[in-house]
Amino acid sequence: MAARLARWLGQLDQLENRITQLPRVRRYGRLTRAAGLVLEASGLQLPLGATCVIERQQGRDVESEVVGFNDQRLFLMPLEDVEGILPGARVYARGSADSGRTLPLGPSLLGRVLDGAGRPLDGLAPPDSAERGTLSSTPFNPLQRSPIEHILDVGIRPVNALLTVGRGQRMGLFAGSGVGKSVLLGMMARYTRADVIVVGLIGERGREVKDFIENILGAEGRSRSVVIAAPADVSPLLRMQGAAYATRIAEDFRDRGQHVLLIMDSLTRYAMAQREIALAIGEPPATKGYPPSVFAKLPALVERAGNGAHGGGSITAFYTVLTEGDDQQDPIADAARAILDGHIVLSRRLAEAGHYPAIDIEASISRAMTALIDDSHSARVRRFKQLLSSYQRNRDLISVGAWSRGADPQLDAAVALWPQMEAFLQQDIHQQADQETALHQLAQLFPDP
Repeated sequence: MAARLARWLGQLDQLENRITQLPRVRRYGRLTRAAGLVLEASGLQLPLGATCVIERQQGRDVESEVVGFNDQRLFLMPLEDVEGILPGARVYARGSADSGRTLPLGPSLLGRVLDGAGRPLDGLAPPDSAERGTLSSTPFNPLQRSPIEHILDVGIRPVNALLTVGRGQRMGLFAGSGVGKSVLLGMMARYTRADVIVVGLIGERGREVKDFIENILGAEGRSRSVVIAAPADVSPLLRMQGAAYATRIAEDFRDRGQHVLLIMDSLTRYAMAQREIALAIGEPPATKGYPPSVFAKLPALVERAGNGAHGGGSITAFYTVLTEGDDQQDPIADAARAILDGHIVLSRRLAEAGHYPAIDIEASISRAMTALIDDSHSARVRRFKQLLSSYQRNRDLISVGAWSRGADPQLDAAVALWPQMEAFLQQDIHQQADQETALHQLAQLFPDP
């Protein structure tokens, strides 16, 4: 009997030692502080990115995410309004303690409008999808990406002819407010030859979300689209999550071998949401009020787009970048220009003159264009830009009658062709100009490049 008792005690000691060696993950805690956008909880051990739920006095509990920690205190960012939360409110982990949330994926999302948490905004039932995935994905090996070799027809004449975009390219649309960027994006969504369109409306006004979906995107574009909307009045974490979710959906369709058009409006609002979170948890500002983490998040998001492996799908992405006061040297605009494969600049001067789309051809560039077009096309584009630049430099002289024919042959040609060139650069919202038509019209302008 004594031997058996000793053996049991020995087994009990071994079990106790094994338990003490296990990682201590405490699943429950209490809310200790609420300051600004961030809540603090103690008595809870969870990794960064884990999902928590905070009990509310009335109404449903508040979902939040771990965005930082300091010693034994966790910093939580709520995904919704925190009204009604009391001091000492119970905080508990949701799902597995070592994982973040999973959201719906797959073809069942086509035609749907969801928020950044995967909840329906279109009044329909939640997505009936057995396929779910996390917001993060494994970084793509750059050596396994297929090169940009095929032209993507976006249905917009000045872009197809003068700023040719390749399948898998990542372009920036740089614009101030009110110069027609949303209309241009809607034209791309309707006319681009892509299997699937994923639209991320991040940080926009709620009115613009509805207007974009119903009037600009239209029924034809919406039928093959997935729209993720995280307007300006939602949590900054939900805005960031909306951008990541839209990118994750595009990756899922690319992995299925489909060609995806990803439209994100806007990359600047994504950066502003990250700035709000970073400043709230104590990260010091660096460049014009933007903390360093903002400039680390931008390439991490953008690099997820692009071509897949050889023979697979692709993500061609257009990111709008807001230039405050039309300042092209804004830190976010400058950072985006460095990590994207080209940029299309919209001019306020052109928009005020009724010139739509208000694309400033001189300030815009497609970095993949030279590898996609032939020599004759390249020569015509170069000739077009030379004459356009010559006319713009001498516009004031021409308008006051100080220009005289014969002094500059290039300027003479620019003045003679200006009406046709200006008409070539303009296009109505309901008009589609495919790649073949755009090149044919360019060849009519310059038959001998």
